[in-house]
Amino acid sequence: MPEDRVILFDGVCNLCNNSVQFIIKRDPNGYYRFASLQSDIGQAYLSKYNLGGYADSFVLIEQDRAYLKSDAALQISKNLAGVWKVFYLFKIVPRPLRNLVYSVIAKNRYKWFGKKEACMIPTPDIKSRFLDA
Repeated sequence: MPEDRVILFDGVCNLCNNSVQFIIKRDPNGYYRFASLQSDIGQAYLSKYNLGGYADSFVLIEQDRAYLKSDAALQISKNLAGVWKVFYLFKIVPRPLRNLVYSVIAKNRYKWFGKKEACMIPTPDIKSRFLDA
């Protein structure tokens, strides 16, 4: 499995899919690659990093380390083009508070943003960025 900068996301969650599209648009050099949590490779990453209980979390694997919840989102923002790097400053907010907000959104993501019947299929121009496509 390629270990550099892989983002695991809920492939049926509209918010998660929109977040992936947001990242792709602000990552023109292809720094990040993606896999859905539901895919075989996503499950392999969860198993490798002993993250079976994080199926509802955005996960970043970077330099053989797993970042979860708000830590993952903030670590990702650090490498995006434009003003999005500024969001990394939210690291000063205590993790329990950041993760509380994250968890409320994660728990309600289907109700608030909807759910797809199946994981998204990447377009040909971004397909190479997806490990499970």
